[in-house]
Amino acid sequence: MRRLLCGLAVAVLGAGLAGGQYPQHPWSTTLGKTVLLWPNGAPGAQGDEYIDKPSLTIYLPKGENATKTGVVVAPGGGYQHLAIEKEGEQYALWLNAHGVAAFVLKYRLGPKYHNPIELDDAQRAIRMVRANAAEWGVAPDHVGMWGSSAGGHLAATAGTHFDAGNPSAADPIDREGCRPDFLILAYPVITMEAPYAHMGSWTNLLGENPDAATVRMLSAELQVTKDTPPTFLFATTDDKTVPVMNSVMFYEALVKAGVPAEMHLFQHGAHGAGLAAANPELSVWPDLLIKWMRERGYAAATDPVAAK
Repeated sequence: MRRLLCGLAVAVLGAGLAGGQYPQHPWSTTLGKTVLLWPNGAPGAQGDEYIDKPSLTIYLPKGENATKTGVVVAPGGGYQHLAIEKEGEQYALWLNAHGVAAFVLKYRLGPKYHNPIELDDAQRAIRMVRANAAEWGVAPDHVGMWGSSAGGHLAATAGTHFDAGNPSAADPIDREGCRPDFLILAYPVITMEAPYAHMGSWTNLLGENPDAATVRMLSAELQVTKDTPPTFLFATTDDKTVPVMNSVMFYEALVKAGVPAEMHLFQHGAHGAGLAAANPELSVWPDLLIKWMRERGYAAATDPVAAK
């Protein structure tokens, strides 16, 4: 029953998303415009319903995108549902307010879909942003990925499993590389191994009986190399849903590999904080994030002025 209700929630949210029903926002010129990742049907699709059609919703800033940065945003939800508003739309509007383009990813979910479908969707999203970089005002080498909770696992997986694209592909999107240029991970699921795995994400992504090699391959802390993108991490120590050690292990792996990384751990705060605007203890974390982005050239030194 719980899974059925979650699926219904996704469908209700998606009906508004796909239909462009969100109210206009002063920081966005394109809001609610959704494009399918595969207009002619996604590989591995098991039906023709909303949940079978991965997509990107495009949010372009009204102010200047001085750094030509775009961010693919992967909401969390345990690989079972998507927190589209809290960890998708709100992040996108925040990025727009700082002059950054955002692309909210609706990826396929368990229990209907398991690995590697979710990663396929994430990689396709990154390729699509690069393939449309000129149209969307984005530089191909300024495409990052922001994920929260299970969406953080998907982002970390995209940052540890990537390729340069297929130059001979018939589809021009497939010719693009799928490595994110940077990662933003908010209270992420990282490992699929005990004792710190989030078992809901584990089951929905991997199914009931995955082999040990697959579990290891999708434990992102074990897949970090020197080519993993620079990463910003935010989490809370007393997170009761996803153990904070997920973030700590990924940060440790990044440091060992020589990858630029910054991590901010707060003592208190429940899982799923989002931008934490109503939580005085956590509300500073987006300020730390934009500082990090500016230092790396992924956001302008000052915020643009919204167009009249």
